Amino acid sequence: MSYYAHSPKRDKNVPPQPYEDHINGVYRRADAAVRAILPFAKKDGKLLRQSVERAALLHDLGKLDPKNQKILSGKENAKKLPVLHTDAGTAYFLNDNHLALYSAVVIQAHHIGYPDFIDETKKEEQIFRSLAVAEHTDQTLDELIKIHKQCVNGGDLSPLNGEVVGNALLFYRLLLSCLADADHTDTAIHYKEQNEPPELIPLRPDKRLVKLDEFIKTLGKKEKFSPKVKERSELRSEMYESCRNAGISDNIVSCDSPVGSGKTTAVMAHLLAQAVQRNLRRIFVVLPFTNIITQSVDTYRKALTLDGEKPEDVVAELHHRADFQNVEARHLTALWHAPIIVTTAVAFFETLASNTPATLRRLHQLPGSAIFVDESHAALPAKLLPLAWQWIQHFAEDWSCYWALASGSLARFWEVEQIREDAQRKVPELVDNALRQKLAKYENNRISYPKDLTPKTEKELADWITSFDGPRLVIMNTVQSAAVLADYFAKHFGWDKVEHLSTALTPLDRTKTLERLKRRLFYGNHYKEQYKISNDWTLIATSCVEAGMDFSFRTGFRELGSLVSLLQAAGRINREGEFGNAEIWTFCITEGGLMKINPGIKNAARVLSGYFEKKIPITPELSTQSISDELTLYYNNSEFFDLVNYESCRQFPLVEKNFKVINTDTQITVVNRDLAERIEKHDKVDWREVQQNSIQVLKYKLTQCNAEEIIAGVYKWTLTYDDFLGYMAGVLSDEKFRTGESCIV
Repeated sequence: MSYYAHSPKRDKNVPPQPYEDHINGVYRRADAAVRAILPFAKKDGKLLRQSVERAALLHDLGKLDPKNQKILSGKENAKKLPVLHTDAGTAYFLNDNHLALYSAVVIQAHHIGYPDFIDETKKEEQIFRSLAVAEHTDQTLDELIKIHKQCVNGGDLSPLNGEVVGNALLFYRLLLSCLADADHTDTAIHYKEQNEPPELIPLRPDKRLVKLDEFIKTLGKKEKFSPKVKERSELRSEMYESCRNAGISDNIVSCDSPVGSGKTTAVMAHLLAQAVQRNLRRIFVVLPFTNIITQSVDTYRKALTLDGEKPEDVVAELHHRADFQNVEARHLTALWHAPIIVTTAVAFFETLASNTPATLRRLHQLPGSAIFVDESHAALPAKLLPLAWQWIQHFAEDWSCYWALASGSLARFWEVEQIREDAQRKVPELVDNALRQKLAKYENNRISYPKDLTPKTEKELADWITSFDGPRLVIMNTVQSAAVLADYFAKHFGWDKVEHLSTALTPLDRTKTLERLKRRLFYGNHYKEQYKISNDWTLIATSCVEAGMDFSFRTGFRELGSLVSLLQAAGRINREGEFGNAEIWTFCITEGGLMKINPGIKNAARVLSGYFEKKIPITPELSTQSISDELTLYYNNSEFFDLVNYESCRQFPLVEKNFKVINTDTQITVVNRDLAERIEKHDKVDWREVQQNSIQVLKYKLTQCNAEEIIAGVYKWTLTYDDFLGYMAGVLSDEKFRTGESCIV
């Protein structure tokens, strides 16, 4: 008799998948994943491998139940299996004679994620069992095991009583990562939704470091130096050499360097050198949570791609998470397969916090990596830093990760009393104090921080902003506020007087906008008189431009938010000191109009407002104190305790739910109609194409705007989308129509 693990798909002429083929495929893939981790496991590598192997063998044991086989063989149709299939493997490994707790728990979790362990303890003898089918499972378990052994030759199902020595929470997540990735990949290949994954490109850090050295030398030859620029260029070279050749034995290092010091390439050189020394396999560059990463990606692709390689395969660009739990969409998941990955703090840290198998399936790529958290003080909201700091330390200590926490604002959050666990622990500095002082002198008198906290309507705000010299940068706290103000500027001052940049635009359109911005700034700053170029224009954006953007405006405006965001935004104003003294103003908007106040940053805004009221000078040195002050507000209303407690009690669902870098419920939404149609037809589509042509939209707006779910977890935008306002063109048209105003053309 034949047994099956997956039912046929007649519309694609795919037969049912034999049980033994799936089990052997998952076992092989999971074993390969865990073997890749073993060289970097300092404490629990053997236990992880043994637990993964056992779980892979019996993860689908319950599918052998006769009731399930009727569906899986294609003899009968049903939307789901009549008998929950995960309980059988779990029951086998919880049996007194076959104890393997970690394998049992991950089998239960491999489709739905881990349970809340506190809730599970209430089930007493039936802990980790599915109560609805437990009795049936116990009655049929021996027969299921007999059939399994007939189908699958070999495999170790012996008792396993080891205990995790390192951090158990990371161990559980890595265990689920290996199993889920193997399961999802094998299933997608069977259903012809993806090809066999290509062989991973090795990091080759020694060769990429040589390539980066050559790139840096080329940059220096192209620059035309004035005395001031020449001095700064020489300091950048000194910064590069200092980072490249720094001998660091610790697993975590900090890099404090101001705007324009060449941190992007200097820290990369350091990480490549460390990768050579430590035999690391991957490098991550993590940029602040709403940051646009294209500019950094372009630099790294030019500087690090070796002969014969494709730049996009070497440096992966991940703008937002593309995680799909449903079988029909799994092939679109963005995985961490490239040797160098540039991503946002949203995608990175929410992966670490996740309890969703479709998200966690990439986590096993992290051990043995170097991670560059750029602008680390701004990468996460303050209330998330205590738990994130725990993860950083445990990945360093248990799984050989090397962390570089970089900041241009002197915010050493790991020294804040509410975060540090060990007061004796010191994080070494990558750049010595003498060089830091030489670099910091260019910050003196570069910019001032005035404020006007009288709330303003969009008209009042626009009239006020345009009274200052341009080019001007305006940063709003919400996507909607930025779009509303940009729309107002375009209508009242002319389309040539305004640019708009936010995550309302797809990554593809953001890249085009960035290229246009760089041209306008370059010619306006260097050839204004020659080409009679007007600098009377304004970029209206969200915080996505606050870090990693190598451009310089004459005057800045930042809606009241956190101190660290204000300091970050200041790095885009008068960047090279070319304008003499410059200003970045802090302002407030009125409530009740189309511009929206962001409630998620109220505590951070309260702290900064307090500094203004007390007339405390706004300086980078205030950053660490601002984080402490903000954490005190959370500390007083108990939010500070919750996440750390959820983690320590193994309440995985609550950690995932509450660890939100951006506290909104968004969905991936495709704006390209042709791409949406191909996805809907289940054609093979590369995840990179999905990322470049999609946006993240609040779930309630998808409902309001009648967006269509084309497959589980993927939506199609049906309203207006344009390359100026992005999807907000459709949202604003709809709102203005309801209020009687004219629609956006």
